[in-house]
Amino acid sequence: MKNVPYLFLLTYFVFSTMIYAQDVNPLEGKWDLVIDQSGKELPSWLEIRHSGNHTLVGRFVYAFGSARPISEVKVKDGEFSFDIPPQWEPEGTNMMFLGRLKESGLEGTMTYTDGKTYNWTATRAPILPYNENPTWGEPISLFNGKDLSGWHAMGENQWVAEDGVLKSPKSGSNLVSDASFKDFKLHIEFRYPEGSNSGVYLRGRYEVQITDPISTEPSDVEFSGVYGFLTPNQLVAKGPGEWQSYDITLIGRRVTVTVNGITVIKDQNIPGITGGALDSQEGEPGPFLIQGDHGPIEYRNIVVTPVLE
Repeated sequence: MKNVPYLFLLTYFVFSTMIYAQDVNPLEGKWDLVIDQSGKELPSWLEIRHSGNHTLVGRFVYAFGSARPISEVKVKDGEFSFDIPPQWEPEGTNMMFLGRLKESGLEGTMTYTDGKTYNWTATRAPILPYNENPTWGEPISLFNGKDLSGWHAMGENQWVAEDGVLKSPKSGSNLVSDASFKDFKLHIEFRYPEGSNSGVYLRGRYEVQITDPISTEPSDVEFSGVYGFLTPNQLVAKGPGEWQSYDITLIGRRVTVTVNGITVIKDQNIPGITGGALDSQEGEPGPFLIQGDHGPIEYRNIVVTPVLE
């Protein structure tokens, strides 16, 4: 008789697991979105998953801002819907999403905070394979220390090269590398004034934050965090005006971030694109993007070591 509770729990666990496996909703998973906003394609991202037996919840990344929780994804008559309170959007209503499952993925509409409605489509996010024993190529210097060769500004350019330093003296355009990469190691050094903010986008899609921290606690939206997704295990930022370094390895979705010689994120999966991404085509190689639209920032010694195909 002593084994009865154990056998009951084991039977319940096996039965409930079988039910759960049978009841997985085809909406569940990670989705790469494109929102058509008056002819402009805005990259976004959606995750839908179970919470308990009956409720669907999720996360959403818009064209800017951090990943936002979805308290409930409601399904009715072959359609699903959810809403998200404004984050950095103009004041107004919640952002309202309506969607449906199609053979090619998802499609639907988004009603923005100003009441305007736009169409969107989504494809299931790809599995990005991880190579445990990559063959590394030769290091490539992405900044020659003299000019902006190999880079282009996304708008009117305020970036200058002086004495081996790449400088954005004021808020302006972001800067994008001409070359694209898939898997790699990146070494990059930076310096910011008090209160400034920048970031490095890996493949143009995943931002590793650079900020003058406003807190003494590590955060996924602060210094060395993968914006809105991954929190560093400690905050090792130096003060404003000091040169600092990131050494970042990205293979598939797995990222390791070492800051000033200390590893603060190790072999963690990046779930999806972060706000401000160039696109949501996660299966493709992409460039590096460095932010110049949030405040003054300086970079030097930008070196990438690619994984050979």
